[in-house]
Amino acid sequence: MNNNNAIDAHIHLDMYSETEAQKIVSELDQSQVEALIAVSRHLASCLATERLSLQAPNQVYAAYGFHPEQEIPHEADLQELLKWISERASAMVAVGEIGLPYYRRLEAEERGEQLDYTPYVQLFERFLELAAKLEKPVVLHAVYEDADIVCDLLEKHGISKAHFHWFKGSPQTVQRMIQAGYYISITPDVLYEEEIRELVRNYPLELLMVETDGPWPFEGIFAGQMTHPRMIHKVIEQISLLHAVESDIVAEKILHNTKLFYNLFTLG
Repeated sequence: MNNNNAIDAHIHLDMYSETEAQKIVSELDQSQVEALIAVSRHLASCLATERLSLQAPNQVYAAYGFHPEQEIPHEADLQELLKWISERASAMVAVGEIGLPYYRRLEAEERGEQLDYTPYVQLFERFLELAAKLEKPVVLHAVYEDADIVCDLLEKHGISKAHFHWFKGSPQTVQRMIQAGYYISITPDVLYEEEIRELVRNYPLELLMVETDGPWPFEGIFAGQMTHPRMIHKVIEQISLLHAVESDIVAEKILHNTKLFYNLFTLG
């Protein structure tokens, strides 16, 4: 394990059982994990994330949003969620997770159906408008060709602080994102997915963070294990190998990146 502390920049803490979530938080210090960025999927998820962040205010930092890989909410429910988030602007670090439903679209196409993207784009823009108004960073679910649509919309709404979690995309999109100064976070699949390893080689260290996207499970040396924030140390080791930079320097840089992006310099 690396001697440096680290931050898990993207975890669905509310998707673990209450016991698992509390155990994860209680083990952060011994796991040399300084903090978690806990993202949300809908109002009930936001409420659960808020409760977890209040239980561990110096370790769990909340982001509130609406995950795109689900049905479009009714307007009244959306209004309620947007209002709820607005009222907690000072207590949250970002708007997220938001984005576009790439995998939902693929599933529809496999069934021979066409998913209408227009309402999803409109929904996404409502959250971008909110983020711009609240002056908050955004946490993004946007991969492959969806990332280009998202880049266009970030520019349209004047949002420069964008974190693409578990990103995958074309070399052209990668270059566009680097030029815009957008951050990406790397998951434990960097240990065994060549696509992710190649992405890490090509993305500047200054724009990298690490994440688990827990409780999403991983393969390789993590097969059969409950996803835990301590896994990010192995991710950092891989990044250091792929960038040919000492592990301690990489750990320090990634920690700095995450604190800078999420404005966490009040942390020790």
